[in-house]
Amino acid sequence: MRFMILVKASTDSEAGVLPSQELIDKMMKYNEELVKAGVLLAGDGLQPSSKGIRISYPEPGGSPKVVDGPFTEAKELIAGYYLIDVKSREEAIEWALRMPDPHGFGQGEIELRPVFEAEDLTDNPETIAKEEALRKQLEEQKQR
Repeated sequence: MRFMILVKASTDSEAGVLPSQELIDKMMKYNEELVKAGVLLAGDGLQPSSKGIRISYPEPGGSPKVVDGPFTEAKELIAGYYLIDVKSREEAIEWALRMPDPHGFGQGEIELRPVFEAEDLTDNPETIAKEEALRKQLEEQKQR
């Protein structure tokens, strides 16, 4: 069962303030633990929304609207993420609780969200098989 751990942005992360070396060291230790346990699928920090792009669809059938950042409400933005594959919701929570304060000074907030699996969205065996084939293809591409 896959979960995304979303690291919420702070006013400092949105201002482009980089983490301290102490926090980087703590996060690297956490990353190593995730890798050693075999649960980490992906994870990265994100640059501030001032470097981002938002695409919205204001009306059905209409043209998408492209807007450059920055975006308001830092607490609603994402500063980073982890994608983990665990056995249960409880295990996902355990891993999230082990993460150091992602901003290092008490502003950290993370959110856990289960990832939809093909079986959650459809009972069509062809669609499920196509999804599995695409995942396998991605894995093969990564190994090249």
